[in-house]
Amino acid sequence: MKNRTVAILLFDDVEVLDFAGPFEVFSVTRELAGEKLFNVHTVGLTPGTIRARNGLKVVPEHTLETVPAPDLLLVPGGYGTRMLLNQARVVEWVRRNAAKAEIVASVCTGSLLLAKAGLLAGSPATTHFQCFDLLRELEPTATVREDVRFTDHGRILTAAGISAGIDLSLHIVARLHGFETAQRTAVYMEYHWRNDGGATR
Repeated sequence: MKNRTVAILLFDDVEVLDFAGPFEVFSVTRELAGEKLFNVHTVGLTPGTIRARNGLKVVPEHTLETVPAPDLLLVPGGYGTRMLLNQARVVEWVRRNAAKAEIVASVCTGSLLLAKAGLLAGSPATTHFQCFDLLRELEPTATVREDVRFTDHGRILTAAGISAGIDLSLHIVARLHGFETAQRTAVYMEYHWRNDGGATR
């Protein structure tokens, strides 16, 4: 099976579960499969420690310049996304890597960054319930879904707030490696996975 490179963007005030949930799903899937299905990398804007939401300190493995080209690019959310919207370097990095990636996914307000990069034009998308209007403002042509836990529009997937990133990640695992592989991961994590395609928020 193909060994896919996963890049998870980290930044100050990133929501912890937004990145830790998907990191756990892809890492556990790799561990249980006994083969390299995913190589999961964390990516910081610059070298050194980032301070996640509520004070957790994390040291990303790579910077924007050193991370291997991702097959799966994941942008988490959190209050820090608002600052990133005004950082042309970060927006361009997302746009450039998204163009080459097999899958581009966001969790929570990470969708705002995808919108800023022009990746949600004409697409269904969702985000944290407090940011529906902001997402519409950033990408007026997107169909903002307030009723689903995540959206799957081929290469581009978006999840609702925080814990929805776990559901989205399990959905991606199922899409790439089958339901049984994803279910095995969910059972190991003792996570009640509904596997309803994101239909239930």
